[in-house]
Amino acid sequence: MSEERMPGEFAKLVEAAKQQEQPQRLLMLFARAEGNKKKKANASHQTGTVTPLMCVDKLPEELESFEALIKEADIIASDWSFVLIGGLGGVDGEAPPTEAAEPYLNQMANDLMMGQDLSGYTILDRQQSPVLLQVR
Repeated sequence: MSEERMPGEFAKLVEAAKQQEQPQRLLMLFARAEGNKKKKANASHQTGTVTPLMCVDKLPEELESFEALIKEADIIASDWSFVLIGGLGGVDGEAPPTEAAEPYLNQMANDLMMGQDLSGYTILDRQQSPVLLQVR
């Protein structure tokens, strides 16, 4: 008997982007987390620093799977820990061009580096598990 696999968070996100009224461009910022050396009693809460590594923007139709995205990202930098994902909506039935994504990708990197609110982004680790980042 084959076991039906639930769609991952990334697949759900891509599908939601495809369902929007206006075409979307997905914005992705790959970042590296470096934890502090101190051991905490509660291992589910870690502290450390986060460094943006690289950005990419893609139309939902250009994204085959999370595994394919990982392979593509690892060619450029394999030391990333998680990816922040946001969306940019189009106008009049046209998806935003890749040039329109640059200021938003820069904003994502600035938000991360400056410890701003990241609740507007979906954040996934390399296993596609949701990540919650909090500023201290």
